Amino acid sequence: MPEQPESKKHFEEFDRKKLMEMSRKVLLAGIGAASLAREEAEHFLKMLVERGEMAEKDARDMMREILDRREQMRSERKAEAHTPAAATRADIEELSAKINELNRKIEELRKAQKS
Repeated sequence: MPEQPESKKHFEEFDRKKLMEMSRKVLLAGIGAASLAREEAEHFLKMLVERGEMAEKDARDMMREILDRREQMRSERKAEAHTPAAATRADIEELSAKINELNRKIEELRKAQKS
């Protein structure tokens, strides 16, 4: 396999670092949003209790239900992440093209060896 030019290696390394930093920021934003959502739900339920529009026990039950649903959704996403996705038509076509290209190169090498 031909050696990559140094500038291309540097560019790919820069891209990886940039991607990792962006991924980190997205993850932190998601964690912050989840935390904020929980705080807002707690605040909203507390306000309803203070106004007398909801019993404290009902508010605790509702908060527990919200947290249970969130945990269930998290578990489902985690299970889905471990389940391999089915190949799409585009995936199959891309792999077929790569196989055809490799077969062509193999034939070229065989012909070169015979010569």
